[in-house]
Amino acid sequence: MAVGPTTRRRQLGADLRRLRELKGLTLEEAGARVGISKATLSRYETKEGTVKWPSVDALCREYGATEEERAALVELAKGAKIQGWWRSLADPIPESMNLMLTLEDEVVREDHYACMYVPGLLQTRAYAEAVHQASEVQCGEREVQHMVDIRMKRQELLDRQEPPHIWCVIDEAALRRQVGGHEVMRRQLEHLLAMTQRPHITVQVLPFARGAHAAAVGSFAVLRGQTPELDVVYVDLLGGGLFMEKPQELERYRLAFEYLSAQALDFESSADLIDRISKES
Repeated sequence: MAVGPTTRRRQLGADLRRLRELKGLTLEEAGARVGISKATLSRYETKEGTVKWPSVDALCREYGATEEERAALVELAKGAKIQGWWRSLADPIPESMNLMLTLEDEVVREDHYACMYVPGLLQTRAYAEAVHQASEVQCGEREVQHMVDIRMKRQELLDRQEPPHIWCVIDEAALRRQVGGHEVMRRQLEHLLAMTQRPHITVQVLPFARGAHAAAVGSFAVLRGQTPELDVVYVDLLGGGLFMEKPQELERYRLAFEYLSAQALDFESSADLIDRISKES
């Protein structure tokens, strides 16, 4: 999978910090040696704002990086300004969705726990329309269709030559909630069942009978990068979402997903339950 701008920026920050710490320099000391402020270097390392590749080149030389390391980091700095397809959209999109699209364009795996609705990547258009119409009560039809168009465009990542692995644990409640009416729900469940046949999509159902579980607070997704330090957690909130990337936060949600997967039905039993519910809809 191609490395996108957000992955480049985050990898660059992590590598610059690692090299500086190996050299035993503080932010202030390192910045002074190459003529940039402590605040600027801090932004470089914390993945915030733009970077100038000559400064990255100078830092690498000061840190004693190998030629291979220096060339790789300079290339990361030069490529950090590349923008994704959604930047050209005529209508604006919420900032949280902007970041989600950026991250999702670069992940190698997504772990989803869904307690309210079927995950967006696996939704039919009619189901997605019903979800947005219910949740975006202050939006007009044009705005709803704009958000649904973006969701459908997101799903194109599933058809890539090397798509990310999508692993979903879906609460039984999300499968039984009648979103959009019986026909919309039946077709959604049939679509979900068909998607489970793809080798890069894994779906498990967490049945009511399993009782209390590790994520009773709500839906979330762990967006996994090419290395663990590039992982990000996304938590659904009313009116948007929250992104977290602190190590303790990541570990908490990774562990929660492991527990949820262990509590859920196996793949075959999950497919059987989805099939039964679709025939009841």
